[in-house]
This record gives sequence, C-alpha cells and structure tokens, in this order.
Amino acid sequence: MKLELNSEQQMIVETVRAFVDNELIPHEEEVEKNNAVSPELAKQITDKAIQYGLYAANMPEEYGGADLDAVSLTLMERELGRTSFALQHFVCRPSNILRACKGDQIEKWLIPTVEGKRHDCLAMSEPNAGSDVRGMECTATRDGDHYILKGSKHFISHADVADYCILFAASGEIETPRGIRKKITSFLVDFDTPGVSVQPGYDIVSHKGYNNCIIDFDNARIPVGNILGEEHKGFDVAGTWLGASRLTVAAFCIGRAQRALEMATEWAATRVQFGKPIGKNQGVSFKLADMATQIRAAEWLTYEAAYKTDLGTAKDEDYAMAKLYASEMLAMVTDEAVQIFGGMGLAEENPIVWFWRDARVERIWDGTSEIQRHIISRSLLRPHGA
Repeated sequence: MKLELNSEQQMIVETVRAFVDNELIPHEEEVEKNNAVSPELAKQITDKAIQYGLYAANMPEEYGGADLDAVSLTLMERELGRTSFALQHFVCRPSNILRACKGDQIEKWLIPTVEGKRHDCLAMSEPNAGSDVRGMECTATRDGDHYILKGSKHFISHADVADYCILFAASGEIETPRGIRKKITSFLVDFDTPGVSVQPGYDIVSHKGYNNCIIDFDNARIPVGNILGEEHKGFDVAGTWLGASRLTVAAFCIGRAQRALEMATEWAATRVQFGKPIGKNQGVSFKLADMATQIRAAEWLTYEAAYKTDLGTAKDEDYAMAKLYASEMLAMVTDEAVQIFGGMGLAEENPIVWFWRDARVERIWDGTSEIQRHIISRSLLRPHGA
C-alpha cells in the first residue's frame, strides 16, 4: 500500500478541507442553536458542492458523478467528518446501492439523484428488528405486477429531506437447514406513493439538525419495476454495495477526532495555569500523545480497508475492524479533549462538547460495536470449523 497521496488525492484533501472550513464550519453554531438546517442554507451548500465538483463524488462518472476510488472517497469523507453531519450531508454522497439501478431506474432515480434534483435515504432498521435484518417485519407481498408494502421503518436518517427511500422488506420465506428464513427484497419507493408516510422520529441528543424519521407503509402499492436488484435477493444487493458504508463511518470518525485533537492541542499550548501552559504537564501532554497515536492507528486500519476495496479484496472483517476501532477511538479522543479543556469543555458554545456528545452514536449506527466484534471473531473462527 502506498504511503503517500498522489497529486489528485492531495488536491481532493485540500479542496474539501477548504470547503469545510469556509462553507460549513461557520454555520455550526446556527445548527446547534436551531437544531435544523434551513432550506436556504441547504440549497446554498448543495449548489456550492456541485460548483466545487464535490457532489455525488461516489457515483459513476457516466451519470455525472466523480466516481472516486475508495481511497480518494475515504479521504474526502475524512475531511467532511470535521464538521456537523447536518451540514456535510448536503455535500451529498447518495447511497452506493443506487449503482444497482438498471433500465428505467437510471433515468427516474439514479441520474436525478446525482444531479441533486432528488434525494435518497436508506430504510432498513425496524422497531422490533434492530440489527437482526432477518427479523424484519415490514413485508412486501406480490400481487400480480405490483407489491403491497406493509409495516414501519424507524431511525431512518435524513428521510425528512429525501423524496424516496431504498427499502428492504421481507418478500417471502425459504426452508433452510437452520429453519425457515425470510427472503429479503430491496425496492425504490417514492414518498408520494399512496400509503407511504414519513413522520418525525425520536429526539436524539447526537448530531443536532441531522434528523431521524419513521416511515410507515400502509398497503402501499408499487410496481414490480421498482425492485432494486433481483426479487428475493436484497441481501446480495446489500452485500455488494453497503459493506463499505462502515468505511464511511470510520472516515468521519477520524476527521472529527483530528479536529478535536487540534483544538485540544491549541488549548493545552495556550492555557496557562500555575505559571506555565498546561501542555507542559505530563498529565496533559501524555493525553495528547495517546490521542494522536490512536488516530494514526485508526487511519491505517481505515486506509487499508479502502485500499483493499479498490483492489477488490476487502472482506467484511476489514470494514468491521475499521469501523470498530475508529468509532471507539473517537469516544476516547473526545472524552480526553473535554478533560483537557476542563470546565470549558462542557460549555455549550464549545464545539468540543458537541463532538463528545455526537461521538456516542458512532458505536451504534451502521452496526454496533458488538456486531463488528461478532463479524471479526467469526472470520477468525470459521476456518477452524467453529
């Protein structure tokens, strides 16, 4: 694996860093205060992201995206991770699963999403299923050339600003050596479909302005042509395109941790107590050393997974290791940053307290830390038949 960024990757880092510093960070306090991003600001960010060539950077070039390789995209997402989720979301990276669009789906959903005219969200999590995807209760029942959708999804991020969802629903059952298992199919579902409604979700402390929603399906009727991938093969679609989403979380965590370290370092170098900067005390300086070391370790796990993705050799455990370590690293870094700031670290106007608060969810969404450990340990034990 190469140790140095090429010129294009270096330009990506510099461009995204400047965009975040100039176009996003100045609005953080507004988002924290209002717990929302105004439609005007959202449009401003989207328009400038398109102007900068940052919009839909993960999408195919033939449809208007930048089609960045995994390493370059990880570097971009690391820089975007330095600021609020609510703001950087509008520098849109549509769900990779949209690459599975075919035929009329390309014109109806993929291209308009790449152009910023439509917005997607991923509808998988359910109240009684959680991380047990096989246990989902939302159903899709075949009725001639249509499917009838029934059930609910919750914790659906940014559904309030999307106009359609990528839905995973139970579409049948199959007998297996382990008993009856549900077949899963993925669908493209417009929110203006009769029987589909989007409701405000839970009042979550993490990531102000980045809302979650509940989506209800009450006998909603959609054409068979809305199937994304193949009927009953939703897991194949998810396995092909969604695994790297954990890489995205890891990259965001690294960016956020790096900014927290920078702020804590500056504070330690300038905050004077007992006649000298507090950074001269080992109790503080050693914290900075540990923070920097763990960030570096998370970077290498994440970059290795991205590098393997580009080679086509990445495995589930590579993504799981990156997501697990980076999210737990962020918890440690932000907590130590608060400790270095002391009482000021808990002041609402200090971004450090936002980072510390927001870090908690990273160990939960896109698969909990326990799920990641299960994936990793299973990969170790499986070759031994265990």
